[in-house]
Amino acid sequence: MTTFEYDVAIVGAGTAGCYAAATVAKAGYDVVVVERKTDTEAGHIACGDALKGANNFPDAIPKSHIDDAFTNTDVDHGRFEIPQENAALDIPVPGELAVIDRWEYGRLIIDGAERTGAEFHYDTVVQDVVQDADGRVRGLETIRSGDPRTYEAEVVLDGAGSLSLLQDKADFSETTFDTNVRYSQFSSAYREIIEVDEPVEWSDALVFKPTKRSAGYLWYFPRTPTQINVGLGFQMNEEPMQLVDDLREDISRRPELKNARVVDKLGAALPTRRPYDSAVAPGYIAIGDAAAHVNPISGGGIAGAAYAGKYAGEQAIEAIESADYSEQQLWEYNVNVMDHYGGRYAALDVYNIFSTAYDLDDLLGLLAALPAEKLSDALYSGSASVGLGLKLRVLYKSFGHWGTLKDLYDTKNLADRLLEHYEAYPSSPSAFESWQAERDSIMDDIYAASGAEAKY
Repeated sequence: MTTFEYDVAIVGAGTAGCYAAATVAKAGYDVVVVERKTDTEAGHIACGDALKGANNFPDAIPKSHIDDAFTNTDVDHGRFEIPQENAALDIPVPGELAVIDRWEYGRLIIDGAERTGAEFHYDTVVQDVVQDADGRVRGLETIRSGDPRTYEAEVVLDGAGSLSLLQDKADFSETTFDTNVRYSQFSSAYREIIEVDEPVEWSDALVFKPTKRSAGYLWYFPRTPTQINVGLGFQMNEEPMQLVDDLREDISRRPELKNARVVDKLGAALPTRRPYDSAVAPGYIAIGDAAAHVNPISGGGIAGAAYAGKYAGEQAIEAIESADYSEQQLWEYNVNVMDHYGGRYAALDVYNIFSTAYDLDDLLGLLAALPAEKLSDALYSGSASVGLGLKLRVLYKSFGHWGTLKDLYDTKNLADRLLEHYEAYPSSPSAFESWQAERDSIMDDIYAASGAEAKY
């Protein structure tokens, strides 16, 4: 058995792991990233490749270092196709938007973290976490090429992705760490990179399309006018879809994708739930997908993961410098995440919950009647204001969906109330239980108003 000692050990060489590693290494501390893939496969991650807000990424890995991965910076809006209404809704997207080559991006952020002094140990599979009698996480048990390896660390950062194994192995029963996590809060997804002969007309848009069931969705994101990231996913609490067959069927129905050639394919699980209430435990922080730091409607998670890595790295540094690895010391990480995007994502999840209680055709018909700019506000801010004149126009266009429309407005008011509550996220663990109780009361009102089954 081989034993390594580091100030910080990170599991997973994804966005969160690399930005955390770069943050810690730049401060002069010893940090290792443990990655299960080989050095040639690392960075190859199933992803939609769409990236919003890269101009505001953390500077631990400068944006100039990842620019070569940006293959389409002409995208400036989303297009939601509604086959049942024979309509397509163009939705503006605020801020910088791009489609990237995710594998190239993955290699570049690994290189960026290595340049700061972070170490990467590839082909290393985590088996267990090391916890002391007081519950503090102190390291990892792994295996590489049959050789057991132990990593001892002051702080462990979990960037192992959705439904992380580490969270199954650790005992968080006496901590604030969110254990209200189950498969039904995630989606199973599959994506391909395809090449076509002629440029597609919608190369400036991110194209979304519902499947025949409300639990499924399709996307078409153009890396270039002739290379498209195409994918399909479904909510895990629903009857499974035949992901590969269903995706291939939809591609075959699009004339512009005739003779499409598959050049890469990969599957993954994606969070479609609110961020963890608390992602810290003594000596331990969950980051990125491992803490559900993903927009639950759009699936966007790259920028959030980068900032999760930054915030976790900074908090790990403070813990080391104070020799205090308690939840109280690490708590500021939770505060930073909730203040930056966590509360907004939790409010957006309300609309996911709303959609489970309604007929798909009714929802799509109502969606086609709603103003695109307000949908954009809701999609990216978690809320949208609606004046009297706009209400009247929506009422006229949404004839036949008024019952659902009223329920949607009621849900919007509850989402606003939830967002306001997240803006008062507690500054320390001592007020956490009462904050959760009030949040759960708001959620009860949301379930009652929508008629949806409880998600949490």
